[in-house]
Amino acid sequence: MKRRTFVKGSAGITTGLTLAGCMGGSGDEQDDETTEASETTSSGTTASETSSEELSVEEPVVIGSDIPYPPFEYRKENGDLTGFDVDIAEAVFKEEMGLDYEFKKTGFDTIIPSLNNGNFRTIMSAMTIKPERAEKVDFSDPYFTAYQTVAILDNGEISKLEDIKGKTVAVQKGTTGEGAAEQLKEQFDGNLTIDSYDQITGAFNALLNNQAVAVINDNTVNAKYVKEQDSVVFLEGDGEAADQGKNAPPYLTLTVEEYGIAFRKDDDEFRKRVNEALAAIKDSGRYDEIYGKYFESSSN
Repeated sequence: MKRRTFVKGSAGITTGLTLAGCMGGSGDEQDDETTEASETTSSGTTASETSSEELSVEEPVVIGSDIPYPPFEYRKENGDLTGFDVDIAEAVFKEEMGLDYEFKKTGFDTIIPSLNNGNFRTIMSAMTIKPERAEKVDFSDPYFTAYQTVAILDNGEISKLEDIKGKTVAVQKGTTGEGAAEQLKEQFDGNLTIDSYDQITGAFNALLNNQAVAVINDNTVNAKYVKEQDSVVFLEGDGEAADQGKNAPPYLTLTVEEYGIAFRKDDDEFRKRVNEALAAIKDSGRYDEIYGKYFESSSN
């Protein structure tokens, strides 16, 4: 059952009201690929304050996300959805804003059009804030810093970035990893083959099956495969993070990126409330707790 909750500024929550209708969110019935990450509370009305800054939000807040993309969003063996983005959604929407939410599985290469078509209210999918994307959607304040990196086979034929020239690399469609590979292809005067897959698992399968010599993707996702697959390692070397004077990880970085939560252009008030909730979980230490759960060992 859909309902509305009035949300105050500064991430304060006031009341939950069972009402019909739609305000900028998804009005579609959810298909079998929709994963509910938070159970809807029983309907009813709770005591509340009133404020001119209250915002009416339809629940559950439907979040578009490319699943699986570990460690940001993926399923446990029992089928439950988990991951960094999932835990951040719980902290932001449920704990800070008092809103029920659910994740809706969506291909990354079509995720922005799907948002703008009203299929969901927002995007949480390890999405890099980029100028060309910001022309189509608005982003929250950054909530994560990532790097594009190169995963290779241990004891394989690649030992430095130049060794990739003339070879095939695997990426996920529509990602900044694909963009980084395209830039590398330009650097190699076109002498690089890029195979793009619908899911990042397809890219790593190509690497493990010797159909590609490398996977170009976010460092934290590559780190999960490095940790779980003895035959997969990071390509080492200096890179963009070191060039920018950042606290560079101990492997080659092709780019430095920041992730944001994406919203439709007409959803400014909701985006403002989410930014307030993001700031609140950072101030409280909740963000650091979630970060440590997933990324404590990602640079090893």
